[in-house]
Amino acid sequence: MSNILDSSISEVKGIGEKLQAHLNELGLFNIQDLLFYFPFRYDSYEIKPLTELEHDEKATVEGQLIADPTVQFYGKKKSRLTMNLQVDQFVVKAVMFNRSFAKKQLSAGDTVTVTGKWDQNRLQVTVSQYKKGLAKNQEPIQPVYTLKESVTLITLRKVIKEALNEYASDVDEILPENVILNYKLPERKRALWQMHYPESRVLLKHAKRRFIYEEFLIFQVKMQLLRKLQRESTTGNAQNYDNNELTQFVQTLPFPLTGAQKRSLAEILKDMKNPYRMNRLLQGDVGSGKTIVAAIALYASITTGKQTALMVPTEILAEQHAASLKEVFGERIRIVLLTGSVKGKRRKEILEQIKGHKVDLIIGTHALIQDEVDFNDLGFVIVDEQHRFGVNQRRTLRDKGLHPDMLFMTATPIPRTLAITAFGDMDVSVIDEMPAGRKPVDTYWVKGQITERVLAFIQKEVNQGHQAYVICPLIEESDELDIQNAVDLYNQLAEVYEPNVKVGLMHGRLSNDEKEEVMQQFASNEVQILVSTTVVEVGVNVPNATVMVIHDADRFGLSQLHQLRGRVGRGADQSYCILLAEPKGDVGKERMRIMTETTDGFELSEQDLKLRGPGDFFGRKQSGMPEFKVGDMVHDYRALETARQDAAEIISNDSLYNDERYAKIKQIIEQDEHILGKVLD
Repeated sequence: MSNILDSSISEVKGIGEKLQAHLNELGLFNIQDLLFYFPFRYDSYEIKPLTELEHDEKATVEGQLIADPTVQFYGKKKSRLTMNLQVDQFVVKAVMFNRSFAKKQLSAGDTVTVTGKWDQNRLQVTVSQYKKGLAKNQEPIQPVYTLKESVTLITLRKVIKEALNEYASDVDEILPENVILNYKLPERKRALWQMHYPESRVLLKHAKRRFIYEEFLIFQVKMQLLRKLQRESTTGNAQNYDNNELTQFVQTLPFPLTGAQKRSLAEILKDMKNPYRMNRLLQGDVGSGKTIVAAIALYASITTGKQTALMVPTEILAEQHAASLKEVFGERIRIVLLTGSVKGKRRKEILEQIKGHKVDLIIGTHALIQDEVDFNDLGFVIVDEQHRFGVNQRRTLRDKGLHPDMLFMTATPIPRTLAITAFGDMDVSVIDEMPAGRKPVDTYWVKGQITERVLAFIQKEVNQGHQAYVICPLIEESDELDIQNAVDLYNQLAEVYEPNVKVGLMHGRLSNDEKEEVMQQFASNEVQILVSTTVVEVGVNVPNATVMVIHDADRFGLSQLHQLRGRVGRGADQSYCILLAEPKGDVGKERMRIMTETTDGFELSEQDLKLRGPGDFFGRKQSGMPEFKVGDMVHDYRALETARQDAAEIISNDSLYNDERYAKIKQIIEQDEHILGKVLD
């Protein structure tokens, strides 16, 4: 980049001290910021044929006045001016409010251009702007920028245009010529002008296409470079496991692996054998069999004499994993459980066993990464439901001086395109096939609140020895109200079912110990119906639960609904999910329809993405998703894939450092402090 673009915006003609301060509030400090402050939409003043206009769109119409305008006055200083325009073979009515003065300016026979909201049914424009004469003097497409009260749109347009006139020629091309030619992209300076002042929709589309690719490429090059630096910092990490021993172990399993399980396992085992530290995400739908794939990988590492660890978000989940893995491994390996509730003498014993390598697999919560835990040759770590742990918690293992192979698991099905972007420095394995014999959960949408029919259905399942979840949504804005909702519902259900059936309650105000206790009671069937505000712990396995009732289901996204539905259907019996919802909008109705029609988590995640967008999909608080100025990961996923492939090639061929054509991209990448820190390390 030319240094001149790093100069203060005060260098731009027309920007004084006061305006500079206001522009700073918009995050505009230097000339480059101003040049690359792109519009979020464009007002169109293009004259389209009336037959191409859409109902309610903002449209510009040019026509000849058939008669003088008429004005009606009503109320104090209120008026309505009406005029009829001949536009081709149509007569269009144009209505303006509170601009009676225009009557003196316009008369029959005049050509008038009006812009406003188009009513297809009435052939009418509600006018926001008008001018006497033809539209040709007006720029057809005008930029609209994000503003604060202190800066007007006219002012911002003016200073950006001034900056373009003065400094656009100083903008360097950063993409190699061969890339521009291959993808038929406009050069950077030209594209920059078109982003702010497009000459046509076609040229604007190409300018956007150029900046979308540029943004994605820079982001993906950063990701691939980080990945390479992380890999190279951990050479000598190869785990040459005993293949025969591993094959014998797999043959003892009570069921064959699915094709998707075999494929994911092969990818993990290949990573383990190479000299670099593994950093892989294993994603699979609820019940797709991730745990058994994880168990085989753990066993592979243990055959090399390494210690292994499995970190999960809650104690009850840790206990369930410990129980199921002890069943899978039998006497083959030594397993120990370490959670916050293991205290005193027993804790001290376990810590000594870990330090002395008297155990092969340590299962636990984040207690595993505390200072007192001293691993002995830790070779392989699995983090289950990885999004539940902060990045810092995951990093603590490395800070202990340990560089084990890392496998992150999630049951939240993420569309592949988003997975490779959100976790761009990871490899991604996907289990997208269900084990044979698993019954899909029957899902029903019931309009309104809990009905006698639903209550009777729950009773019928409980009479057969089964259990039920009843979920209330938790909306942050009104924590009190939601808990009250759950308490009310709990009281209502207790009145219906008790004393013969025990109803439990779980909400956000309970301490962790109290939540654990309620879940334990439910897991052991001391409680038959569990009312809960919070999303029931991911992964908690209660095979006896066959009913999931979700109140106000339209308040949840598809992925959340699917996660909740995944709490049932874990045993041999047929399970049911009942969605209670009275959605007002089309999106809510569409969600309910999709939920009743498919149980495929990946298909649902794709649909969810279309309905909600990536920000909501990941949850704004912990998404860690990159913010792009122009690109949209959902709509522009093809460009994202292309940029990722190109970035992988640039990094694997060392083009970033050895090929002069990528010098400008290298400059941009090296300004990133995160990358800089890694390079200096």
